[in-house]
Parts: sequence; C-alpha cells; structure tokens
Amino acid sequence: MKFGIHHASWLDGPDPAEAFESAKRKAQWAEDRGFAWFSVMDHTIQTPNVGAPDEPVLEGWTVLAGLAAVTSRIRLATLATAAGYRNPAHLAKIAASVDLISRGRLTLGIGAGFFEEEYRQYGWEFPPQPATRIRQMEEAVQLILRMWTESRTTFHGRYFHVADAILEPKPVQKPHPPVMIAGGGERMTLRAVARLADACNLVRGDVAEVRNKLAMLRGHCDAAGRDYDTIEKTYVQHWLLARDDAAVAAKRERLAARESSGGFVGTVSEAIDRIGQYQDAGVELLIHSDRRNDVATRELFASDVMPHFA
Repeated sequence: MKFGIHHASWLDGPDPAEAFESAKRKAQWAEDRGFAWFSVMDHTIQTPNVGAPDEPVLEGWTVLAGLAAVTSRIRLATLATAAGYRNPAHLAKIAASVDLISRGRLTLGIGAGFFEEEYRQYGWEFPPQPATRIRQMEEAVQLILRMWTESRTTFHGRYFHVADAILEPKPVQKPHPPVMIAGGGERMTLRAVARLADACNLVRGDVAEVRNKLAMLRGHCDAAGRDYDTIEKTYVQHWLLARDDAAVAAKRERLAARESSGGFVGTVSEAIDRIGQYQDAGVELLIHSDRRNDVATRELFASDVMPHFA
C-alpha cells in the first residue's frame, strides 16, 4: 500500500497570497515523510462538498508546474482535470511541460467533469448528459496519448480536432506519462479505464462499494483483453485521525462547524483497520484528501499509519 496527499483546499493560512507557499511546504513535507503522491484540485472555484464558493482557489496546473520545480521524488497530479476545461491538445502540451519540469513525475488525472456552476461561470459548455461528458473525456484521452507519442498528429473526432499538430518536446516518461481516470461509473467510466488508463481513482465509498467497483473494472478488463493487474487502483477520501477516543471527540467538536459529509473520523488503530480492509479490496494507493488542512492527521499518517503498511 502506498499513500498520498490531495491538497483539496487552499485555505491553509490567513493570507491568500501565501497559498502557493503553503502548498509547496506541504508537498515538500509529504516528500520528506515518504508519501508517494501529491495532487492538487483543478477547479476555478471551490466545490460545494469541500468549502465555500468564494474561498480562494489557485489554478491547478500552474501550481503543479511550480511544485514540479521544488520537489524531486514525489509523484504529482491534478485530481482531477475535467476534459471540458481545456482543449485537450493544449492540455497535452501543458502536461508534457510539467512532466519535463518534474523530470518524469507527472500523472495525468482526468475526469468527465461534474460541476455545472463552474462551467457556467467560466463560459464552458456543460453537456447535461453524463454520458456525453464521459465520451468527451475518452476522446480527449485518445487525442492526448497520440499527441504525446506521434511526431505529428491529425485527429478528427466527434468533439475535438487537430491537424498535423506538433508537440515538442515530448514528455520525459516513455511511452508516455500515466493516465489516471477519476470516477466510479460502472458502465462507462470504468470501461474507459479498462480501455485507456494506467490507473483508476475511486472517490469515497465504503469497502464493499470499492470491492464491487473493482470487480466491475476486472470485468471490463476481461472484455477488452486488458490485464487487470496493469491498472493501478487508487482511492481518495478525507481522513481525520487522533490517537484515542477522547482526542477524536475533541476534534469532532472543534471541526463540526466546518466539516462536510463523508470521510473517516477515528483513532489511528481504527484507521489502520479500515485501510487494511481497503487494501484487501484491491486498493494500492490511498490518497488522503486534506480538505481541512489538519496537521495532526498528516503527522499521524506519517508516524503511525504508513509504517504499519510498509
């Protein structure tokens, strides 16, 4: 089992102008403590399940490029870029540049997109049918992979088009940076993972649900002739940890006014038991969504939880 941190909220201090410095310190701390993964959100406004709509939000790929320059080992990603936010050929160029800056540590985290209000505010077209957005994501991944690996790319899809396009320099990673598709839709999204991705990302869900979705993924792999074991299974959830029941109760009370639904709140021993269940279900990379920027939880992951699974 590997562990990662997702930087889901930029509110890690009183001054929004220091938001990048806070993210940089957290990423460097995670790298020094042996975390394998650090991701940032790719949204222009905060999502309703994390915080208030007017809280400060930095642009994800800009931050990722900065983090690539000030870290050296940890894998970096957005979690996750919606296919509709950028022309995918341009996204291929951005991602290739970040892979170069990081010397080959980028994972492209991509999804179909869900946040209609964000699309409306920024003038992006929001197809109301999830199936349409998923098909757009699949086509975007196909185009990106070709841009990363072909000397010139001509692509005429249903949604995206390029003509004799050049992308140089190519990404450092060969044949290309890994692609992680986020989402657990059993009929279309997990089928897209089986066809196109190097990793899947499941968001929240109890152990039984994760086990069921990974069984669905295995079925899609069998149908596509894909080796299920070549796909990395990742899972992201919000965790709040304390050493004993009294400390957990105090943390619940202190954070009650800010806490959103979902996630795990409990002792270290309870967390170790739960994470072991996720590991048994097939999860290989567990990502802590640090939406509360809780230093104690991060420290307990590093000092008590991760050594148990080393």
